[in-house]
Amino acid sequence: MAHVTSLYDIHLTQPSLVAIGVFDGVHVGHQALIRALVERAHASGRLTVVLTFFPHPDKVLRGLSGAYYLMTPQQRAEALQALGVDMVVTQTFDEGFRQTRAEAYVRLLAERMRMAELWVGQQFALGFEREGDVAFLTEQGKRLGYSVHAIELVADAQRHVVSSTAIRELLRVGEVGQVAPLLGRPFAVEAEVVQGDQRGRTIGFPTANLAVWDELLLPARGVYAGWATVDGVRWPAVTNIGVRPTFDGQRQTVEAHLLDFAGDLYGKSLNLTFEFRLRGEQKFSGIEALVAQIRADVEAGRRLLGG
Repeated sequence: MAHVTSLYDIHLTQPSLVAIGVFDGVHVGHQALIRALVERAHASGRLTVVLTFFPHPDKVLRGLSGAYYLMTPQQRAEALQALGVDMVVTQTFDEGFRQTRAEAYVRLLAERMRMAELWVGQQFALGFEREGDVAFLTEQGKRLGYSVHAIELVADAQRHVVSSTAIRELLRVGEVGQVAPLLGRPFAVEAEVVQGDQRGRTIGFPTANLAVWDELLLPARGVYAGWATVDGVRWPAVTNIGVRPTFDGQRQTVEAHLLDFAGDLYGKSLNLTFEFRLRGEQKFSGIEALVAQIRADVEAGRRLLGG
């Protein structure tokens, strides 16, 4: 799969089917669209191209700051590749690109990607002030030689449209169990293990301290059970997200205790899933009370994860 960072860096010689969107999280709604796109492309002998963006347009248009993303741009590209996409374009979304008029935008897609079909959600719009809605895109397609496929958005069991926004809202309150069906998988982070203050080791529960991307949105502070995968091996894990108030901490950390693991993890990449929320963040009266609670957390995590 090719992964480029600008529309201006590509010029395809083969017709393509194109999907456009942020695709943050690559949730079940995104997956349904991409799978249909790939199936159609394979049947017609064409390439599949996904145009996505970084920074997130919300950050530019609404001036948002802080943690917001459900995955890194590279993880997003890899998830799209796993669905069969031939090329991912992660276009820089800045003030200049925001002001691109819809007509010029579509002409660029048609010329650079030899776009034969454009696949989008029914409420999609592109270009300055969202002037390029589905009706506009369809009309332009008659002139530029492409067709538009407006896909109905996927809904959950309660008939709510699956969205990255809904997933963020659930993560902010720690509802990781409700997030998994929307993502089609448990929420996960992947990061390098770095040295912490080694306090967990001194109380009998060594932890892997993850250097998580500071723009990644994490579940609410608290303790979670999930799986840690390192060097291709999966271990049950109990993870704490928080500032460790018992020790008057100030900086938020992500620390995972891998059950039954013994070894050195420093410098390794660790993938960590969040399957169950065990409890919220607490401040304990002392080390003994903290250790007793950690033991209970470990047993609860072991039980929930199946031993």
